[in-house]
Amino acid sequence: QVQVMESGGGLVQPGGSLRLSCVASGTMSSFYDIGWYRQAPGKQRELVASITRRSRTNYADSVRGRFTISRDNAKNTVYLQMNSLQPDDTAVYYCNAGQEADGNFYQTDFWGQGTQVTVSS
Repeated sequence: QVQVMESGGGLVQPGGSLRLSCVASGTMSSFYDIGWYRQAPGKQRELVASITRRSRTNYADSVRGRFTISRDNAKNTVYLQMNSLQPDDTAVYYCNAGQEADGNFYQTDFWGQGTQVTVSS
């Protein structure tokens, strides 16, 4: 069993930055890759970025060049550094402990509770 917990959301002005954290715990947590998802009101949840246990990364086109995903295995923590935030980035951000294969991220049922990111002036 794996538990994940997100933190770091908040209100930021357009052009600003935030860093989200996802802490994974549980006996099997080190065996999972991590994906960051977001869900805006009225929209489907979408994969934003993912990182494998060996730190291979993938990004959605909408965030590439603005967001950076990284991990600290010693702390069982994955970060999502978000720069140049825009109102369209407003959403609840979730992390998922899943598996990456052939460039695709396969989510599991291991979700956190989410953290709200609001980009507004």
